[in-house]
Amino acid sequence: QVQLVESGGGLVQPGGSLRLSCVASGTIFRNSPMGWYRQTPGKQREPVASISSISGTTWYAASVKGRFTISRDNANNTVDLQMNNLKPEDTAVYYCKQMRGDYWGQGTQVTVSP
Repeated sequence: QVQLVESGGGLVQPGGSLRLSCVASGTIFRNSPMGWYRQTPGKQREPVASISSISGTTWYAASVKGRFTISRDNANNTVDLQMNNLKPEDTAVYYCKQMRGDYWGQGTQVTVSP
């Protein structure tokens, strides 16, 4: 059974930064693309960023490109999301996803407010 545990959320002022981290259990992490998604009340969960398993190729949603950076450490089964220049519209619950097997974390709240 794969478990994903996110951490690093919190309250930050506009223009500030946060770093989210996701730790995965299991042995297939290094062979799976990983992604970060976010969801606000009443809206569908949307992809924010993803990273491939081997080459580390990344993808970003247009709304976060240039501000967010996704990275992974296959030796420690972690995937991080560095979020800079945060905006109020970034407020959401952020989820980590292991694409292979379709596993999700429990989510971590990010609130951007003065």
